[in-house]
Amino acid sequence: MVKEAGAKEVHLRIACPPVTDPCFFGIDTPDKSKLIAATHTIKEMCSLIGADSLGFLSVEGMVSSIGLGEENICTACFTGEYPMELPKKEDK
Repeated sequence: MVKEAGAKEVHLRIACPPVTDPCFFGIDTPDKSKLIAATHTIKEMCSLIGADSLGFLSVEGMVSSIGLGEENICTACFTGEYPMELPKKEDK
């Protein structure tokens, strides 16, 4: 829409890291296959949304900006490193 309105370029910046893994701790996040950042490159995402560039805040930048210390923040949906063992999916 922005380009249709006359913009020559669109540069999108997201104020969090890309969500690449599901959250099992209270946020209803779909499985990994439904997360765009888990299944597409930056270039592919740009093409899908019509942006010329796309950038995300790094995990390190987010942790630093919050100021609580990495040990006090769950970053599993950004890193895939969960703070506890996850239950195994039951085969049906």
